[in-house]
Amino acid sequence: MYRVNVYIFFLYNILMDKIFSDKINILKALAIVLVVSGHLEFRFFDMFPPYSFQLALFFFISGMLFKEKYLDNAADFIKRRVKSLLLLYFLYSAFYAIVTIILAKLTGKFWGMDLNLYNFFVTPFLNGHQFDLSCPMWFVTQLFITMVTFLFLERMFRNLSTTKKSIIYTLMGFSAIPLSKVFPLTPVFLVIIRTMFSLFFVYLGHFYIKKIHGNYNIFTPKILGIVLCIQAVLWHFNRDFDPTHGIGLSYVLVWARFDSQIIVPVLTSITGIWFSLFFIELTYNYLKDIKFVRLIGENTYHIMANHLFVMYIITAVIFKLNGIPISERNTHNIYWIFNPVQNTYLYFILTMIITTYTGVFLKRIKKRLPVIKDF
Repeated sequence: MYRVNVYIFFLYNILMDKIFSDKINILKALAIVLVVSGHLEFRFFDMFPPYSFQLALFFFISGMLFKEKYLDNAADFIKRRVKSLLLLYFLYSAFYAIVTIILAKLTGKFWGMDLNLYNFFVTPFLNGHQFDLSCPMWFVTQLFITMVTFLFLERMFRNLSTTKKSIIYTLMGFSAIPLSKVFPLTPVFLVIIRTMFSLFFVYLGHFYIKKIHGNYNIFTPKILGIVLCIQAVLWHFNRDFDPTHGIGLSYVLVWARFDSQIIVPVLTSITGIWFSLFFIELTYNYLKDIKFVRLIGENTYHIMANHLFVMYIITAVIFKLNGIPISERNTHNIYWIFNPVQNTYLYFILTMIITTYTGVFLKRIKKRLPVIKDF
């Protein structure tokens, strides 16, 4: 009987791990969908604009996945993050350097900063906008900085109580915005502000897994009502009530642009993260069996890296079909799409399909090439 109980317990843990892994993957899929839709300026959840929380959601997910075993092996953690984040980042940077040069020859516009060693190796860690077509990848280097910082802070704080750690990270997150308004945003200080802000959400994700998940039900009707009421109040701090603008409660973390807000970006990030978790709880039984959703979650890196380039290609094809010279594209910024009123959702669907299967294709190539199979 004892062996049977142990076996049942073992199977139960495997099942719970599988469900947790699936939910994380769907949450990642949702986060990257929000990034792409945000760049196309439309929303899935009108009350929760993508730019008000989607990057905080990615940091939150990273905190959920952080393993404390690395507290005693920082070198291994950094090595793994270099392999999983930075190596592919610089491969993509080299690719987009070539693409940008080719486009400059074809269209007469260089979509990026000057090509030099500083912009190739240093700028990625400052703002990540050395090439316009791959500028969403600024998040990758910031994630690396944030997670390595989080590791060393956790090593420093390992003897502190949960309450004291929570206070420290909360002060860090909430003070980032006021500090960004007091001191000049030099390139280095900009990184510090982004890191302070993002560390709070990494800790929040880690805290959620350790203290809340599996212990408390935070998805009750009462809590839903409270979150919706809070969000309704936060809308009164909206910087733009014109629904055609698509801004809502958004902030631009890469440049630490929070407008006149002090705490609203932190609060909208928290409500948006909660609503995302709530959405996954509601839809898990349906979404878990959809292969394409699973593939999106497994290829968020490639979607992040390539979606602006794919949008550019879609625009080029539309221009060709309509007899418009591609040089006309040069008069708009990198996020511009052709006739958004009619084409926004076409861009979205095609971009998600192409970038997702680009990731699938690249992973298959990686498995077949012994030289890079360990990347």
